Amino acid sequence: MSAESSLLSEIVDEFLRSYAHGSRLLAVSSPDAERSTAFATALSAAFAERQISTTAVTPNAPDADTLRSRVVAPFRDAGADAVLIVAGDEGLLDATRRGMWHFSVWLLAGSEEPHDEATVLVDVSDPQHPFRRFADSC
Repeated sequence: MSAESSLLSEIVDEFLRSYAHGSRLLAVSSPDAERSTAFATALSAAFAERQISTTAVTPNAPDADTLRSRVVAPFRDAGADAVLIVAGDEGLLDATRRGMWHFSVWLLAGSEEPHDEATVLVDVSDPQHPFRRFADSC
């Protein structure tokens, strides 16, 4: 198993322990929206391997209200037992949007700062060998 697939499996395990059923929302965010989209696509495939209905999207929603009305609300209203992975830039975890997600992944590379509101931090400095980082101060 590659480092990436092992990490993706770990993230899926953690997510499913807390959010096993229902309309579940997961954000993948970073300073680079393209990086987030690629990771969200791989994460979606990891969910699919477990027969979990998952869709990954990169919405063009300039503000929280638009994101809520065009992406989040329709997904929740459908009431499906599924996961929606929303990929984008750091705006997905700003003060107006971070409460929309059940779970969030923040991707960082090099000297980029970790986002202290994310559920999981993933260092993707080497895309072939991503690893989980912990931002605790203990």
